[in-house]
Amino acid sequence: MHSSLRESVTHAERRVPGIDVLRGLCILAVVVHHINLRLRFDKTDLGKLMGPAANKVLFWSGYYGVRVFFVISGFLIAGWSLKRWGRLNSIDLRQFYVMRFARIVPCLVALLMLLSVLDRAGVPQFIINPQRASLSRALLAGATFHVNWLEAHHGYLPAGWDVLWSLSVEEVFYILFPLFCLLLRKHKAIVLLLCCFVIIGPYARVHAVNDIWADYGYLSGMDGIAFGCLAAILATKIRISTRDNLLLRAGGVSLCLLIEVFRGKVVPIGFYNAGLDVTVLQIGTAMLILGLQLKSDWDATSSNSVTIAGTGKRTFWRGSAVLRWYGRNSYEVYLTHMLVVWPMVILYWHLHQGVRMAPLWFIAATALAGGLGYAVARFYSEPLNQKLRWKLRRPALKAAATVASD
Repeated sequence: MHSSLRESVTHAERRVPGIDVLRGLCILAVVVHHINLRLRFDKTDLGKLMGPAANKVLFWSGYYGVRVFFVISGFLIAGWSLKRWGRLNSIDLRQFYVMRFARIVPCLVALLMLLSVLDRAGVPQFIINPQRASLSRALLAGATFHVNWLEAHHGYLPAGWDVLWSLSVEEVFYILFPLFCLLLRKHKAIVLLLCCFVIIGPYARVHAVNDIWADYGYLSGMDGIAFGCLAAILATKIRISTRDNLLLRAGGVSLCLLIEVFRGKVVPIGFYNAGLDVTVLQIGTAMLILGLQLKSDWDATSSNSVTIAGTGKRTFWRGSAVLRWYGRNSYEVYLTHMLVVWPMVILYWHLHQGVRMAPLWFIAATALAGGLGYAVARFYSEPLNQKLRWKLRRPALKAAATVASD
C-alpha cells in the first residue's frame, strides 16, 4: 500500500467518535447561527413555541462553537505531535509545517480565489466595502493570517471572508508553537508557556481595544488552543479508572452546559464581565475530550470492548453518524458554508417565502452546507492534502533511506 494511503487509513482508525460528535455539534452551531442572523428562527411559529431560552441556545451559539473548536484543535495537534515525536521539544519543524501546509492551504487558496471572483463580479453580499479594505488588502490578510486584525481595525468584511478570523488565530499559534517548544526545550517550561496563554486569555477579552478584537484577538482565542494542548499532554501522563473517567466527562459536560445552556443563570456570578465564560467553557471542553480520548485508548486495548464490526467504533456512537460526518468535514464546512448560506437566504427573500417556511430553509441550507463541505473534502482538499504531504516529505524520506543504507 502507498505510504500516504497507509497514513490516511491509520489516521481514520485513530479517530475518536465522541470528539467527532463534538466537532459536528460545533460546526452545526456555527452554520445555524449564521443562517439565523439573516432569517431569525425566533420569528417562526416553531421558534415562538420554543421560547427565547431555547432559541438562544440553538441559534446563537456559533461563537461558543468556535471556542470549543479551538480546544479540540489544540488537543488534536498536540496529541498528534506527541504520538509522532514522543515529546513536544522533539518536534521536527519541517514535518510539522508540511502537515499544516498540506491540510490548511489548499482549501484556503481555493476559497480566497473564489471570494476574489465573487467580489470582482459584484455578487451581492460578497463585495468588500472599499472603505474597509481593498480586495488586495483582504487577500493579503487572508494569506498571512491576520483577517482578525484587519477587521478589528477597519470593520467587518463580508461573511465569506469573516470566517477566516478563527483560522488567523489558529495558524499564528501553530506557526509559533513548535518554535517555542524547541527553544524552551524543557517540558515544564512548555507547560508554563501554555498556562500563560490560559491566564492571559480572559484579560485579553476584557481589555481589548474594541468588541471585535475582544472576540477575534490572538490572545483572546489562543487560551482555548492552549487548554487543548495541556489536555493532550495530560492524556499521555495519566490513566484513570472507568468511574473516574465517567466523572471527568460528566464534569466537563456540566461546565459546558453551564455556559452554553444556562448562560442566563450565571450572569450574576460575573463570569461574562471577567471574560471567564469562555474560560469555563474551555475547561469543560478540555475535561470532556480528555475523558473521551482516555476511554478510546482503553477501548482500543481492551478485548472486552464491544465494537461495530469492521469499524472499531463503539456501538454507543452508532446513532451519531450524521454528527460524526459533519465533524469529519468540519474544516471544509466552516470555510465554505457562507457560499451556501447567502445564496439560500437571497433565494428565500426573492421567492417571498413566508415565515412558516423558514424552518425548512434552515434545514435545507444546513444540509447543503454539509454537502458542499463533504464534496470539497472528498474530491479536493483531502486528495490534495495526501498528495502534498507525500511530495513535500519525499526528499526527507529519501535522505533517511540513504542514511539507513550507508
